[in-house]
Amino acid sequence: MSLVEPTVGAPERSRVRVRLVVAYDGGAFRGFAANAGVPTVGGALADALGRVLGRSVELTCAGRTDAGVHAWGQVVTFDAPEGFDAARLQRSVNGMCGPDVVVRSVAVTEPGFDARFSARSRRYRYVVLNRPVPDPFLARTSWWVPEPLDLAGLQLACDPFLGEHDFSAFCRRPKRAAPEEPASLVRRVLGAGWHDGGDGILRFEIEASAFCHQMVRSIVGTLVAVGRRSMRAGDVAGVIRSRDRARAGQLAPPHGLCLWSVAYDGWCS
Repeated sequence: MSLVEPTVGAPERSRVRVRLVVAYDGGAFRGFAANAGVPTVGGALADALGRVLGRSVELTCAGRTDAGVHAWGQVVTFDAPEGFDAARLQRSVNGMCGPDVVVRSVAVTEPGFDARFSARSRRYRYVVLNRPVPDPFLARTSWWVPEPLDLAGLQLACDPFLGEHDFSAFCRRPKRAAPEEPASLVRRVLGAGWHDGGDGILRFEIEASAFCHQMVRSIVGTLVAVGRRSMRAGDVAGVIRSRDRARAGQLAPPHGLCLWSVAYDGWCS
């Protein structure tokens, strides 16, 4: 049942901007963006919200994650009729979409707030399971790398990524209608580093104002090459300067990646 009961002949109810924080297991989905005929996070969420509110909704997300990529702090905005019941909406959507997709919080926010364009930075986390034996309980959320990695090299190789660079060597360039005006792949990385829990679980976190397509997975693949000693930490700066995708490491698998949080003025997911 809709949470907003329509009244015949009543004027259109004014709308409010709603902000969701959403977590999901991306393994069963072909990314976030709605795509007819295939399961996507955005499609499942929009369908559930439409059923709850009794009208279609248009979603905006902070980051359009790729197929197989997870999220803990994805932010989604849309407009809903004023006076809707936020607690009931959360329960209803989670009942339809959970446990693969879960709304962690619902809030009414200022009218101009936009999940994508109001964001100041995004933080991604990538998990590498660095043990000789795989773990079936971590298989969906980590990349198993059995050979021992050079942790000092992994950390040292992060430094060249800091600051503003052209990340053409680490991104899949989007197709443009006018090839003579290619999209800029310049991004500013605010922080990057590895955290070793001492249990073979290595967590790489990177924060930037924005990311281009496959950027984090390409960076992780390059860093793991350094950890395997098939590339030197000192080579990374040259790879960045080259803008040549062929010089970077392999593309890390998607299931180890998670959109961890998104930062805005005065608030973070």
